[in-house]
Amino acid sequence: MSSEPHPTLSAIHAAIPHRSHMLLVDEIASQDASSIVCRKTFSSDEFFFQGHYPDYPLVPGVILCECGVQAGAILLSSIVPEGDGVPVLTKLEQVRFKTMVRPGQTIEMTSRLDEQLSNAFYLTAKVTCDGKLAARFSFVCTIASPDSE
Repeated sequence: MSSEPHPTLSAIHAAIPHRSHMLLVDEIASQDASSIVCRKTFSSDEFFFQGHYPDYPLVPGVILCECGVQAGAILLSSIVPEGDGVPVLTKLEQVRFKTMVRPGQTIEMTSRLDEQLSNAFYLTAKVTCDGKLAARFSFVCTIASPDSE
């Protein structure tokens, strides 16, 4: 068995700085110039299931949002020149949760770039599970310079 990471995981690691336990994208399913589709399967030993909730584990809504934002950040990595910085979430809007997600389920995150104004990127995300809408929201990322504090 090879110790080389899966090619998709290599691409994800190259695109965003997140790592275990906060890397919430397992694979890039498809991508074009303005949108990306990623997937994440939640194992039963995810750190947040220990307290949310011990007898009825659910993926917290904020984690579903983070999944969509990380997908968007991967998309932005193909737009922002390498070395210019990393996308940083600056705003969440119109957040709606529709379906609960539990251990063992796979979500699909679709993030779309709607507009760019200078170094501000306006995106929308949709998170689905088993074909049902789990979360939908709009968000804004700016690019943080590697040397900024």
